[in-house]
Amino acid sequence: MAGRFGSIGLIALLACLALGAIGRAAAPTTIAITDFGFVDTSDEAGDQRAAHATRLTDLTQGLKADLGEGGHYRVLSLACGGAGSGVDCRAADPAALAEEARRAGARLLVLGDVHKTSTLLLSTKVQVLDVQTNRLVLDRFLSFRGDNDEAWRRMTRFIARELDGLALDGTPP
Repeated sequence: MAGRFGSIGLIALLACLALGAIGRAAAPTTIAITDFGFVDTSDEAGDQRAAHATRLTDLTQGLKADLGEGGHYRVLSLACGGAGSGVDCRAADPAALAEEARRAGARLLVLGDVHKTSTLLLSTKVQVLDVQTNRLVLDRFLSFRGDNDEAWRRMTRFIARELDGLALDGTPP
């Protein structure tokens, strides 16, 4: 009889330990995000530089906020080449950015650009590098419609969902 209750106690103890391990979330992955670059080849008459600068800032900040809230990532900001804001990240050396991200403790580095070809068509290139293995874990070219605040917010949320689903074990997201 004592052996049977001992077995039940052991099973209960193992179940509690397993549930405790399941309940503990894995430590978030540290992800470094640079400011996205921007190119406008639409040749539109109006000067939209101020609006685009605001939307780019909102995109970067929104991406950081969305990823930070998801619990999978601890988000770091990364200035391009250490020069601070206002520097076009497309001109920065990707190897230097990867090294800077590695030194800051990041596992992943996010690089991106937005290209406006017309009022109706914009595209973005998003790449994520695993700085520990120097392996590109995401390389997407995305198109979206509209050059307005709502279109940019939708794009930001879509990119955040793409990044939130990354698998670091070599399987596609």
